[in-house]
Amino acid sequence: MVRAGTVGTHLPASGLDIFGDLRKMNKRQLYYQVLNFAMIVSSALMIWKGLIVLTGSESPIVVVLSGSMEPAFHRGDLLFLTNFREDPIRAGEIVVFKVEGRDIPIVHRVIKVHEKDNGDIKFLTKGDNNEVDDRGLYKEGQNWLEKKDVVGRARGMLFWL
Repeated sequence: MVRAGTVGTHLPASGLDIFGDLRKMNKRQLYYQVLNFAMIVSSALMIWKGLIVLTGSESPIVVVLSGSMEPAFHRGDLLFLTNFREDPIRAGEIVVFKVEGRDIPIVHRVIKVHEKDNGDIKFLTKGDNNEVDDRGLYKEGQNWLEKKDVVGRARGMLFWL
């Protein structure tokens, strides 16, 4: 006979008793689980580092965080980047750049490029959905970006419907 209030009381509120399961494992099983977790984490790190080497970008995959590039990119879209230093930056390209004093990289389009005779390149960016260029986003006194500011250039994307 089942009394009221006793049905399902053997399960915790979350429905999972992770710590109870760990306590029930013998040392060998626990060691095996920890080793599997460590292998998964180290594999992910090796894949990430491999992508960094292959793409030349410190961050080969980025997520679009704002609507400044709509309709080309929307919040949550994934961009795949490369950053080969020998490739020239051209107007119309989409770049991901960091500005001194800001932690989060910005995804915007290059609208103007100035190339000097010695090969130095400076460029100006703007979000497709913005009214003005990005000079207001750059550090104080900076009017142009340089190649050193670029994290990568968009080469592909994965979007969510």
